[in-house]
Amino acid sequence: QPQLVESGGGLVQPGGSLRLSCRASGSTLNDYAIGWFRQAPGKEREGVSCISPANHGDVTNYPGSVRGRFAISRDNVNNTVWLQMNTLKPEDTAVYYCAADRRTLCWASIFPNYWDFGSWGQGTQVTVSS
Repeated sequence: QPQLVESGGGLVQPGGSLRLSCRASGSTLNDYAIGWFRQAPGKEREGVSCISPANHGDVTNYPGSVRGRFAISRDNVNNTVWLQMNTLKPEDTAVYYCAADRRTLCWASIFPNYWDFGSWGQGTQVTVSS
């Protein structure tokens, strides 16, 4: 299983942008489905983006709350997955985690559950506030 490290979080004003990175060591991320999840205090962990393994076409999925604002992408050279977040809102404030699993798929119509992922990073805080 890969070791995952997220970075790129911080404080941003509403309407601003951030790009989170999920860098892996120990395994090639191309072989894994990657999910980005977030968890705000007192709330359940919520998926915000996923991408299937490269040999399954890099299919992506976004829930309605972030569709059109967030974009997931792979950086094969650096064994990293990015989450570009635009037009951020205060309700996007949470700890963001990336997760990976070799057996999970991300379908265009089905978002995998967080328990479908076996490897997790430590999380990075995103705060959207004026």
